[in-house]
Amino acid sequence: MKEIKYDYIIVGGGSAGSVMANRLSTNPDHQVLVLEAGKPDYRFDFRIHMPAALTYLLTDKTYNWLYESEPEPQMHNRRIAQPRGKVMGGSSSINGMIYIRGNAMDYQKWATNKGLENWDYAHCLPYFRKAENRLHGADEYHGSNGQLCLETAKCDNPLFKAFFKATEQAGHPLTQDVNGYQQEGFGKFDQNIYRSRRQNAARAYVHPVMNRANLKVQCRAMVKRILFEGKKAVGVEYSKGSKTHKVYAGEIILCGGAINSPSLLQLSGIGNASELKSIGVNVVHDLPGVGENLQDHLELYVQYTCTKPVSMYPALKWYNQPKIGYDWLVHRKGAAATNHFEAGGFIRGNDRVKYPNLQFHFLPIAIRYDGSAPVKGHGFQLHVGPMNTDVRGHVKITSADSAKYPKIFFNYLSTDQERQEWVEAIKCSREIIGQTAFDDLRGEELSPGAKVQSDEEILDFVAHEGESAYHPSCTCKMGYDDMAVVDSELKVHGVENLRVVDASVFPSITNGNIYAPVMMVAEKAADLILGNTPEAPSDADYYIYDREAAQNG
Repeated sequence: MKEIKYDYIIVGGGSAGSVMANRLSTNPDHQVLVLEAGKPDYRFDFRIHMPAALTYLLTDKTYNWLYESEPEPQMHNRRIAQPRGKVMGGSSSINGMIYIRGNAMDYQKWATNKGLENWDYAHCLPYFRKAENRLHGADEYHGSNGQLCLETAKCDNPLFKAFFKATEQAGHPLTQDVNGYQQEGFGKFDQNIYRSRRQNAARAYVHPVMNRANLKVQCRAMVKRILFEGKKAVGVEYSKGSKTHKVYAGEIILCGGAINSPSLLQLSGIGNASELKSIGVNVVHDLPGVGENLQDHLELYVQYTCTKPVSMYPALKWYNQPKIGYDWLVHRKGAAATNHFEAGGFIRGNDRVKYPNLQFHFLPIAIRYDGSAPVKGHGFQLHVGPMNTDVRGHVKITSADSAKYPKIFFNYLSTDQERQEWVEAIKCSREIIGQTAFDDLRGEELSPGAKVQSDEEILDFVAHEGESAYHPSCTCKMGYDDMAVVDSELKVHGVENLRVVDASVFPSITNGNIYAPVMMVAEKAADLILGNTPEAPSDADYYIYDREAAQNG
């Protein structure tokens, strides 16, 4: 065997990889190598660090893998865009900067899987707290000593005031903290923004420790396969420029995310044996769950014109943008200093579910992810989508060539539950915007539009206009059933010295944006890998909807 140069090789310098780089290199005796396929997240690159510039990042191949799905049968055979970060910091460098942990009962659901008892809410909450430096202050749900600075949105625009009033009028509660005791309801969101700049995972975890002699970070290093001796992972092969390199370590940790991690496992011979053989990949271990169980959130926009000139529409005007840029760069304020996803919430779209199954983001402008606006003028919108989806898809390589993109199939709108929840999502959205709080602001419904009323029309609208919320997960799920890929310590079943630490290990998708859960998983994984005494479980309570009490008034 070749010389082992590193204790740990981390494949991917994204959200989880940044945490791994920091925590595993804390001990100066550990030699740590991070291999990131994308470019550095240069401090002077305003498109990464200006919060309002996120629309550029989602459509620019400079920062982005620009994946797309296979034709989705229930979505009029559309290919659905799936941007993923190809830059240091990964998708935390291109996402919407919304920090949502999910519902406490998501983790209770994880823990119902045999062998995952230590992944319940009580054992996960301390790692959320460990990661955080919440500027609003610490309590039993939040930390203030972590690497990840969190700001709570100000919600200064008058449209937010109308929105919160409307949600109350529609019968929904307000909550002081969607990441605290009660997720259910509407409130201000926490954001991964610090001093008016995006705080991606690399800025939070890697850059402060880049001077460690035992930490090496290589960008533009594309890992092609994991190297094995028998069933022991011993290193990786990667390309940088025109050259191919091999490097060896005691343990390999995949942090590529829910698309790249299962793809790399398959390229390296770990996956469904018959499928790998059919495309010329030598099988190391038959593990049929690799790439299966893909879950995501589908969402769309419910948009309205605004009858008063109070929306953020003027910020789109080219002649206003130099001043907006100046205010952000010099004074750290203004329209560029926020992601504008400042408020939203979680509700139950029906009385059958035990906890919220719909998420809303409210935006004081009518705009698409690509930055285009449906009309010239003031508007606002709700982003809405079901959270606890029962839709399952897959990620599968089609060739032994690592340069070829895998097939990504989400299978959107393929279940009765998903379709029913979408009808409920649109009806709940209209009910909120239809309240008297919006009477002086609400103009024409732009999307779906007044002509879309029946369940069939709503579902056809979703099929034509629905977009990914960019939350792919669960493709290397944790557990011990026939389709599990990693165990409770995130070790890949059937092989040695190989772990996966990213959103792919979720047993099921969480209730909201997935960045915060990824950071929690990575913090918890670091203790597991290093053999540290785990954080003591929390006894913090969490809200459970009492259906009987609600029905009895």
